[in-house]
Amino acid sequence: MFRPCIDLREGKVTQIVGGTLTDSGAGVKTNFVSEKPPGWFAELYRGDQLTGGHVIQLGGGNAEAARAALAAWPGGLQLGGGVTAENARTWLEAGAAQVIVTSWVFSGGRLDWDRLRELVALVGRERLVLDLSCRKRGDDYFVVTDRWQKFTDLTLSPATFAMLAEHCAEFLVHAVDVEGLCRGVDGELVAKLADWSPLPTTYAGGAKSFDDLELVERLGRGRIDLTIGSALDIFGGSGVRYADCVAFNRSRAPS
Repeated sequence: MFRPCIDLREGKVTQIVGGTLTDSGAGVKTNFVSEKPPGWFAELYRGDQLTGGHVIQLGGGNAEAARAALAAWPGGLQLGGGVTAENARTWLEAGAAQVIVTSWVFSGGRLDWDRLRELVALVGRERLVLDLSCRKRGDDYFVVTDRWQKFTDLTLSPATFAMLAEHCAEFLVHAVDVEGLCRGVDGELVAKLADWSPLPTTYAGGAKSFDDLELVERLGRGRIDLTIGSALDIFGGSGVRYADCVAFNRSRAPS
């Protein structure tokens, strides 16, 4: 299934090449910046009943824009980017269906179990999505944090997903090496996610055409959802029509 997104940078709906994101913001390659406000996209998704989408804050200065998106569809969107134990409940109160967390539950390149358990205790497992966005080294996919620039020691594997599934409701996985490039999805990763993840999982990264949506459906055996960014026409892309994605979901909805 298709899941929508609202990526925010400097308060505007944006599409970037994921691997170029840095702490300073220098050198970031931007594919698209919208003149429409975040709420416009949230209302569009709400009207088409596209559930499970996410709002991602790419750096600071996006809180107001994120709140506007959540207010346009209370309970309809997940919120990620800068989520910590201090603000997670605040984002849920602002209308997020679930919060997405990555960097905060890692410390020194390792998973911090105390932090993860603290977050679960605060918001509940069912309101937590773990972002396991990754980059490939050798034959393994390693989780990356801090603007996707820092490798952790955690690799994606059946054991990793089984272990973490007890502490969240869903997984979100950006394939950082292909994110924003519109050169096709990482089919190997999609297939592995279908084999390994026991929970609802959304893959993002590299989609260039409507065929990629059908490819993820096939490789993921109907178990992996796809987020499409830069290739989507509502984000200035030419490879995928938003209307076709809506029709795809409706064709697969239970009658």
